Amino acid sequence: MKLTDAEWQIMNALWIKSPATAREVANRLPARVNWAYTTIKTMLSRLVDKQIVREEKRGKVSIYEPLMVQSKARKGALKSFVDSALGGAMGPLVHYLAEAKQLSEKQRRQLEEILQEEES
Repeated sequence: MKLTDAEWQIMNALWIKSPATAREVANRLPARVNWAYTTIKTMLSRLVDKQIVREEKRGKVSIYEPLMVQSKARKGALKSFVDSALGGAMGPLVHYLAEAKQLSEKQRRQLEEILQEEES
């Protein structure tokens, strides 16, 4: 299931701590996200319709919980990116990661270990 950029914001807020109310989700969104409460409720409803989030009514309050685990969502997003932007080839991505100046020494070692494990 492909998530939009806005849906990623909502899901990341839910993955921080769930279950959560729409108000709690709103409070967890980054400061740069300046959405109205009704927008957040609409997006949560869409995620419920897509069966990515579960909604449970407790009185008049809706409680939301992710049905998709974060690692699975990330894996799907990366696969989609590799397929569309790189024609399915992982080589350019691995090359970029290996040369990226943003990687710490620890992250570089982890990447090397993963690649070595895959070769075995």
